[in-house]
Amino acid sequence: MSTPEIPFLDLVTVHRELRDELRSVFETALDTAGFIGGPVVREFERDFAEFCEAPFCVGMASGTDALRFALIAAGVRAGDTVVTVPLTFIATTEAISQAGARADFVDIDERTYTMDPEALRTYLETGCTPDPITGRLVSHRTGGPVTAVVPVHLYGQIADMDPILELAARYDLMVIEDACQAHGAEYFSTKEGRWRKAGSMGRAAAFSFYPGKNLGACGEAGAVTTDDERLAQRCHLLRDHGQSRKYFHDNEGYNGRLDAIQAGLLLVKLRHLAKWNEQRRQVASRYDELFADADGLLVLPHVPSWSRPVYHLYVVRVPDRDGLQKSLAAAGIGTGIHYPIPLHLAKAYRHLGFRPGDFPIAEQAAAQVLSLPMFPELSPEPQSEVVRWVLTSRKAAGGRIHAPETARRQRA
Repeated sequence: MSTPEIPFLDLVTVHRELRDELRSVFETALDTAGFIGGPVVREFERDFAEFCEAPFCVGMASGTDALRFALIAAGVRAGDTVVTVPLTFIATTEAISQAGARADFVDIDERTYTMDPEALRTYLETGCTPDPITGRLVSHRTGGPVTAVVPVHLYGQIADMDPILELAARYDLMVIEDACQAHGAEYFSTKEGRWRKAGSMGRAAAFSFYPGKNLGACGEAGAVTTDDERLAQRCHLLRDHGQSRKYFHDNEGYNGRLDAIQAGLLLVKLRHLAKWNEQRRQVASRYDELFADADGLLVLPHVPSWSRPVYHLYVVRVPDRDGLQKSLAAAGIGTGIHYPIPLHLAKAYRHLGFRPGDFPIAEQAAAQVLSLPMFPELSPEPQSEVVRWVLTSRKAAGGRIHAPETARRQRA
């Protein structure tokens, strides 16, 4: 397959622009033989914690490790039930399963694609029963105690956290944010009367630094942020074979360390992240303007008043998604689908017994979402070409689609 003339994601330009700074990271590592741990990892953890407005950060080998270790460190145990959403990358549920728990799902909000607080409320109130001895909610579906909720900040937009946190507090549940696509995204908390950063609101949060993320490594990397010092200490142990100091193992752990080269590369890029996020917002704003007269042809991303997204992805919905994607590919325009199969219907989770129709909003979104080219360096000319081809293809295909009148919960 030939390279698209307008790529879905451009990782070449950004690394060309930062080549000298990034090369110096490799040279320092070679000169000092500093490959695992050390001061550069601690410096990145300090700076990323400050960026997220969180007291602690623990670097990890991947976002999946970050979420898995955050759950374990927070106290999730074998047999527990952890509630999340079906429209997400499988790493969300892999981390839950690998922590020994079982994932259960609630549907998404039809406009933001993040966890619907009312669906969570219904699940907790009608889909669970308090254990007569412990008082903890037990899921009717899994038979296990519900101990945690993992809202996913999808496509760069934070879930509606105030009502989620309120429900979690009422039912004694931990909230672990999956912030792997939301580096720098913000949420206005009415309860607190201020803007909050992704990674600063739950008991802990997991970030991925996969190369294509807003803050991407040149390989695999991740991090946990938290305001809980003991949880951070447990994450330190878990990522490094349970070592409190070299060859002194307090418990069994894993090999999930952030290496020094990736930490150094991330430090270089972190200095540019705020600028890149703002450039992504400008690209999204141009899409919005260019699609202003396309009502009925496609549904654009919805941004509630309480959200400042960072547009990891710019996702539209169309009734003929696969046909549109093929048309754009033929025109040399790269796109993505995030995600084509909601996880409750994935082959990997067939044993859980879910059926089509269990989470209809997520299922419909999975059949219609299409991610258009989105990266900070995307200039107006190719972006206008993307929009021209989308509109031409949609008009030729026919079929109408309209956004819901209101999100399930809209705050002023």
